[in-house]
Amino acid sequence: MFPMVTRFINYGQQTIRAARYIGQGFMITLSHVNRLPVTIQYPYEKLITSERFRGRIHFEFDKCIACEVCVRACPIDLPVVDWKLETDIRKKRLLNYSIDFGICIFCGNCVEYCPTNCLSMTEEYELSTYDRHELNYNQIALGRLPISITDDYTIRTILNSPQTKERSRG
Repeated sequence: MFPMVTRFINYGQQTIRAARYIGQGFMITLSHVNRLPVTIQYPYEKLITSERFRGRIHFEFDKCIACEVCVRACPIDLPVVDWKLETDIRKKRLLNYSIDFGICIFCGNCVEYCPTNCLSMTEEYELSTYDRHELNYNQIALGRLPISITDDYTIRTILNSPQTKERSRG
């Protein structure tokens, strides 16, 4: 009779332990009920990127001295700089500058090491295309300034994520 009592006690302990685990899981689920959704409706709502966001590279043709520091700083030697040496003034003249964003890893080394600050990172991140050859930007495409998200009246911008708002309340 004694082994039957111990089995009954073990069964009761296991039942209580299982009920406690179910209760803990249910309490975690209930704690998430009052939270705001994290998902945004992307084409109609966009998050404002951070200050140091590394998006598409902007290039200013007039500032470039064709020193090719950007090519040497790039881990994959990506920027293509075509120049011609002007013998009468003994300076390089920039002919063409292009970057293939299909290969670019957006590390920012070219922007960081440029001595004339002719390269800068923008907040533009929508670079998707159907043809990979459209991602090869020349100096004209690189010189185009992006439309700021805050200036577009058709898009509702979200300054802070819902998690940040919730932390500031608590």
